[in-house]
Amino acid sequence: MAPLGLPAVLVKYGGSALWAVMVYWLVAFLLPQKAPRFLGLLAAAVAAVVECFKLYHSPGLDAFRLTLAGKLLLGRVFSVQDIAVYWMAIVVAVCLDAFVVARAKSGRKQVRSLRSE
Repeated sequence: MAPLGLPAVLVKYGGSALWAVMVYWLVAFLLPQKAPRFLGLLAAAVAAVVECFKLYHSPGLDAFRLTLAGKLLLGRVFSVQDIAVYWMAIVVAVCLDAFVVARAKSGRKQVRSLRSE
């Protein structure tokens, strides 16, 4: 990886935060009718299960974890700190999603009231 001069905390946990947000948006894509709070809880559970899955080892799974895809999808080393980062990132995604949904709903109400006048 190219050194970008980013703060150490961002280098260490930035990828974990982005991965967790990806999990949230994937869950939201698969369940578009659900409320952001529900999606966040489900995404947080998925992220924690995937992290805990790192505690399970088998030769085939360990071989996959050494590939780039395995590193990006599953990771290699269990970390409680990563779970905390996942959950914080998912909370940010939920707040952003709830804000966008609320704005979209209020925009539709304004359009409806303008049409009825």
